[in-house]
Amino acid sequence: MTENVSADVYLDNNATGAVAHECLMAMLGAMGPHIGNPSSKHAAGMRAKRLLEEARAQVAGLISARPQEIVFTSSGTEAAHMAILGTIAAHPDRRHIVTSTVEHPSTMRLLRHLEGSGVRVSYAPVDGEGRLAAHAITARLAADTALVTVMWANNETGVLFPIAEIAEIAQASGVALHVDAVQAVGRIPVDLAQIPISLLSLSGHKLHAPPGVGALF
Repeated sequence: MTENVSADVYLDNNATGAVAHECLMAMLGAMGPHIGNPSSKHAAGMRAKRLLEEARAQVAGLISARPQEIVFTSSGTEAAHMAILGTIAAHPDRRHIVTSTVEHPSTMRLLRHLEGSGVRVSYAPVDGEGRLAAHAITARLAADTALVTVMWANNETGVLFPIAEIAEIAQASGVALHVDAVQAVGRIPVDLAQIPISLLSLSGHKLHAPPGVGALF
């Protein structure tokens, strides 16, 4: 008699993917017998710092940025929150944010919280196919707008927003632009040398890195 063997079939790689073998090997190498504090000046610490800076340069290369522009975080959510809260803190005279109606819940919940703290948030709608028109962002800019925060690729529909157009609008208006690129990086070309984006958040577990790794440009 043949036994019935059940096996899980995982098809939700858009939400999170398995850790790539190359990534796992790099992690094991970094956490092996030569582990050190990258802030220490001894040989083990300097080796750890070298590994850290190599990783920073690799992330920067992925999005055509400079290594010194990359800040590691614990997740895409933390990166996005740093971008939004940091921009508001840096511009205390500007208490207005523009976003879309279909942002990720991690962003939406923060914006709802900020609304309760005296920050105005304007929401640009999408059309019946989930597309966001750049002029919808322009129409909601105000004299006290501190930030435009929009996603690049929608996590539910896969629709791409016109980030290049929105970036030009934000730059011309003197407004910072944060792009949630968690679902975009690694799937479509992201070249920050060509698009004037102020801040961009990404998450490692969308790219076959382990959960708990993110970055903010």
